[in-house]
Amino acid sequence: MFDRIAGRYDLLNRLLSAGTDVRWRRACVDLLELRGPARLLDLATGTADLLVEALRRDAGHRGIGVDLSEQMLRRGAAKLRRRGLESRAGLAAGDAESLPLPSASFDAATIGFGIRNVGDQSAALAELRRVLRPGGRVVVLEFSVPPGWRGELYRRYFHRILPRIGALVSGDAAAYSYLPASVECFPAPEAFAALMERAGFIAVRWRLLTGGIACLHRGERPA
Repeated sequence: MFDRIAGRYDLLNRLLSAGTDVRWRRACVDLLELRGPARLLDLATGTADLLVEALRRDAGHRGIGVDLSEQMLRRGAAKLRRRGLESRAGLAAGDAESLPLPSASFDAATIGFGIRNVGDQSAALAELRRVLRPGGRVVVLEFSVPPGWRGELYRRYFHRILPRIGALVSGDAAAYSYLPASVECFPAPEAFAALMERAGFIAVRWRLLTGGIACLHRGERPA
């Protein structure tokens, strides 16, 4: 599915969120609270937007983006080249549930709008913990459903308007019908935080963004 929509993925992210996704990615990297050069992993990197945001914070940062979609990775590689970042970052095809990466090899990790697409989210979180160095941090950025009346308005937009725009621009109606369904099925923030704790993360906390449309989750591998 993601191979099919890769060509219009960035455009639709900007369009459907009215540019808010850019601010969300900035907030995600902010929450890592990186101090000095770091080795970074961006899981489900897609077209590498989040990896680019992290790398631009410090010229000493180095990173790897991992994704299952070859077409997304191709566009991510082109983006890294356009921004002069190809010498500081690599991209690799890989499964979030079984990462082709050595243990304890990253100072920090991110995953933006990807964890809900993983079949076994507990396995993916366990893999993130494994590849982080002791004391390393992970931040998960994911869609959420706002509480109360905002949630009702959001559902109307998500189920009635967003799929039509997505289908019109991308030519793939199925992909943008899948999006609202996958968000509705994703655990509530409290439940996902508990999932992170069961995977072995400590100091887990979460914060809603833009009235609850998205949520940031942070955890640490014990030192």
